[in-house]
Amino acid sequence: MDFTDYPGGTGEQTPGAAPGAPIRAGIPEHGRIPKYYAVKTRVAALLDELGEGGLLPTERDLAVRFEVSRETVRQALRELLLEGRLRRAGRGTVVAGPKLEQPLALASYTEGVRRQGRRPGRALTGLDRFPCPPALAPDLGVQPGAPVWHMERVLLADDERVGLESTYVAVERVPRLDTDFEPDSSFYGYLHDRLGISFGDADERLETVLATPREALLIGTPPALPMLLIHRLSRDTEGRPMERVRSLYRGDRFSFTTHLGTKR
Repeated sequence: MDFTDYPGGTGEQTPGAAPGAPIRAGIPEHGRIPKYYAVKTRVAALLDELGEGGLLPTERDLAVRFEVSRETVRQALRELLLEGRLRRAGRGTVVAGPKLEQPLALASYTEGVRRQGRRPGRALTGLDRFPCPPALAPDLGVQPGAPVWHMERVLLADDERVGLESTYVAVERVPRLDTDFEPDSSFYGYLHDRLGISFGDADERLETVLATPREALLIGTPPALPMLLIHRLSRDTEGRPMERVRSLYRGDRFSFTTHLGTKR
């Protein structure tokens, strides 16, 4: 692997680094870094000049500008694509907008996206009714074999596919889900407005995964793209189990926020 000397001593900020990036982000103490990373920092600075939606020069043009091989440029662009700084648009590559911030709170996906001035949406891929497996029964507060719904929807933001959501809920809680619910709307809104059910609390677990080939196809991403996976077990205000949800979000389009405080 080709390396290049990097000027500057300890404490120097990496050129092109985003605000809040680590000091000397990515640069070893010996000051020698792979050439592709040096190109990546220079391309990152170029993105700030181009602005959101700006068309990136071709790989050939960037290779000539930075006096490196096209493969070196290609490796730098791959990382910027994975980080969500770039996105493909037709036959070109453009500067991506900021990531969607989703709060880790008892709020619906719809609310989180709308707060950022984006238009939320969902596309139904399947709604099935089946006997509850023993492993799922405690999460939904039903006996094994009781009927449950499984609803799977692609998550959209301004018509861009950004995630995949699977919801499991007991039929006894929402008996007319297949006839009364609009799949492109908020499930939480439906429960509250139509059934008078409000959420009280939930347990969540967040992890990073790679999408399966089927999930990548539905979301429209390469299988190698890192995903953020959230498992949620929700209860209503009376403490009764309500739903089990598996939400898969594109790692290049989402970040998650929460507020921390101390107990007094």
